[in-house]
Amino acid sequence: MLRLRDWFGDGSVLVLDVPLACCAIETQAAAEGLPFVDHIPEDGTLVVTLSGTITHAVVPSIQLLLAGLPRTPVVLAFGACACVGGPYWDSYSVAKGADSVGIPVDRFIPGCPPTPDALHSVLQELRGD
Repeated sequence: MLRLRDWFGDGSVLVLDVPLACCAIETQAAAEGLPFVDHIPEDGTLVVTLSGTITHAVVPSIQLLLAGLPRTPVVLAFGACACVGGPYWDSYSVAKGADSVGIPVDRFIPGCPPTPDALHSVLQELRGD
């Protein structure tokens, strides 16, 4: 079961966080207290955040998750590791960012780590605020 959060409490932006490493602490802090939803409504923006280090081993799971969603989401690479590999870019097991391994990314939120406010700001933009 997917654990989506209704970010603004009105169904306009639903966020599925894929917590991969330390940046997940920031996404979880940003989402603290926000309600979960059990289904994906037909309207509203569906957002998937990839927060943290993307290793080659998890790439197939991320691709499977994205392919299994009922519609194409907006994908956010959250943090230096998800964007470009971060400080681990030269490790044999770490991808040099989500898009380098074929995961389509719509928005990059750089930082090590980015702040919860950075995530919230991007979600407000996607909402049209």
